[in-house]
Amino acid sequence: MSLVKRITRSRVVQEALGFLVASYLKLVQRTNRFVMEPADAYDRIGPMMPVIAAMWHGQHFMIHFAKRPQDRAASLVSRSGDGEFNAIALRHLGIRAIRGSGARGRDIRKKGGISAMRSMLRALSDGEMVVMTADIPKISRICGEGIVTLAQLSGRPIVPVAVVTSRRIDFDSWDRASLGLPFGKGAMVLGEPVSVPRDADPAAIEAARQAVERGLDAVHARAYALVGSKDPGARKRQDAPALARETRA
Repeated sequence: MSLVKRITRSRVVQEALGFLVASYLKLVQRTNRFVMEPADAYDRIGPMMPVIAAMWHGQHFMIHFAKRPQDRAASLVSRSGDGEFNAIALRHLGIRAIRGSGARGRDIRKKGGISAMRSMLRALSDGEMVVMTADIPKISRICGEGIVTLAQLSGRPIVPVAVVTSRRIDFDSWDRASLGLPFGKGAMVLGEPVSVPRDADPAAIEAARQAVERGLDAVHARAYALVGSKDPGARKRQDAPALARETRA
């Protein structure tokens, strides 16, 4: 392991990085003028709690802004080295981290997907909202079946969520990640809940997966429109069928 990796993976450094990330995000939240759509989102979603809050990879930095102070929440965080200081940042933001990540095929056990699913089911059963990305690593903006399976097993609805700011950094990464900047305007958009019956057959599972995908595309398009911009990570949907099959390979 290189010296830089050793330093960044030390507990002291990760604690410091996590604290700094959380402090920066709090600054972004305080200094942007946010609007919420629909205006009665909390009145509509509140009675459904706990819900599964869905987001796209790369759009996760500010998702916690949409959480009400009284809502207990847990978020799925990868087991990678970078995931450690993300988990620390979440702790400073009042969100519990569940370690594990989405994966395909035989990688699911190694990446903690099965144990993470059990932990998320326990969290929902205990009244905690669960926040997770709907797409899996390296296949952005295509909903996988993991979040749909969680909804099916838990009986809790999936709510697509987007939080964006007018001033931001858009990264040239695989997920087209965006990080908000202070002193602008922001938008928080919540979509229509997607429920998955416990006895859903494969066709119903696929319909739910597509509904989550459409919902996330819609809330991000609307949120960016509200701040006078376009979604930098929007995907052309003609690629969706082949990529959706790849997520299940």
